[in-house]
Amino acid sequence: MKDLPVSDRKLALPRPLNLIGNDFVPAASGAEMDVLSPIDGLPFARIADSDAADIDAAVAAARHAFDAGEWGRLPAMERGRLMLTLSALILEHAEDLAQLESADNGKPIVQARADMQVAARYFEFYGGAADKVHGEVIPFMAGYNVEMRREPHGVTGHIIPWNYPAQMLGRSVAPALAMGNATVLKPAEDACLSALRIGELAVQAGFPPGALNIVTGRGETAGKALSEHRGIDFMSFTGSPEVGVMIQIAAARNFIGCTLELGGKSPQVIFEDADLDAAIPTVVKALIQNGGQTCSAGSRALIQRSIYDRVAADLTARFKEIAASPSGEDAVLGPLISARQKRRVEGYIDAADAPLLGRGQIRADAPKAGFYVAPALFGPCDPASRIAQEEVFGPVLTLIPFDDEADAIRIANGTEYGLVAGVWTRDGARQQRMAKALRCGQVFINGYGAGGGVELPFGGIRKSGHGREKGFAALLEFSHIKTVVNNHG
Repeated sequence: MKDLPVSDRKLALPRPLNLIGNDFVPAASGAEMDVLSPIDGLPFARIADSDAADIDAAVAAARHAFDAGEWGRLPAMERGRLMLTLSALILEHAEDLAQLESADNGKPIVQARADMQVAARYFEFYGGAADKVHGEVIPFMAGYNVEMRREPHGVTGHIIPWNYPAQMLGRSVAPALAMGNATVLKPAEDACLSALRIGELAVQAGFPPGALNIVTGRGETAGKALSEHRGIDFMSFTGSPEVGVMIQIAAARNFIGCTLELGGKSPQVIFEDADLDAAIPTVVKALIQNGGQTCSAGSRALIQRSIYDRVAADLTARFKEIAASPSGEDAVLGPLISARQKRRVEGYIDAADAPLLGRGQIRADAPKAGFYVAPALFGPCDPASRIAQEEVFGPVLTLIPFDDEADAIRIANGTEYGLVAGVWTRDGARQQRMAKALRCGQVFINGYGAGGGVELPFGGIRKSGHGREKGFAALLEFSHIKTVVNNHG
């Protein structure tokens, strides 16, 4: 479509209402807040500015749904069917959802369309898995029958970020629903319109009241209230390490578990025998996707010294050709989410203590009030430097030379994070050694999935958090084990 100011686009905007017990209701206080589009910096929608009272109502609706309502009595097979229906509705409305997410988040429309396919896939995958979480029988003493059952926690709280609103809703909420939990979701106030629209589709799909509740608002009010709520049985959070610490403290005070996905500084390790024709464009894509605002972005490229100059020259040429632009059909890099995020990323670029190899551009038709940042490539970088250690969360790539395999492992593991890593080599033995030695939750060899598929367990160690999302592992996170010992004589 032709690039237009967001205010001129024909978008199906959700109303500034929360979804509580299948009713769409305003914040109890009546407060609302503007939604700014990163594309032009202008308000184009409004959402409910909720607080603790709204969280109380949502948790109460979820508790009733789980303890006494239809949702808590629904067989797993029926839960799965509802989720498959929702998946089909997301696909049916995929283009409208993509346009909404592109305006709200700023990402190119092509990426937003891909996100809707993935969001639908989450509900398809977990809908199919809902009735396949089986218990075990444990051999024990004569006269006893011992079962190990997997049961839902009860009411689960979910706080998701602004970088992939629709995807993150599916990633966090779908496995919880599949296990039979009733859920309360607080999406990020910076971008939550597609999540609200999917909530409308869930009601249309026939989800019973209270199974899925969505409350919008600020992190310091609605988010804090949800994370600290004594009616929550388990928390799932994706966001910054700083907030993750507060989430974990709140969970500990309530004696509940939590999963935390907190970002990364993921390395791509390129050895001299790598297929550079495959590696180099993948390195660029894994960094530029979603403006670098991806927890698993490959933001460090570790390059064996013998090929460093060649790879650096190729990456420099490619970076100079990348233009940040409005989210039309031809866009590959959109704006960042907010003026605050733009200032943060530009601060890293301005303070970088490494040579600037190349910068991209901001296209002339990009609105001046939009939150655009030209991509930046630095190298060679000291592995201990700030630009190589801290998560920038923007279109900034650091190049770091290394000498041998041991040196590569030392540098790759030399940050506080441990989320994803990529390894590029044709040497099969080296592939296995590197996969074992790298301290992170996912390793891609001769490819980079930037978080991987719906089926692949995803999560990190150290400052990247703990617990696993995606795949069958997420179902286990959203359940607990009950052991039943039957002395039948």
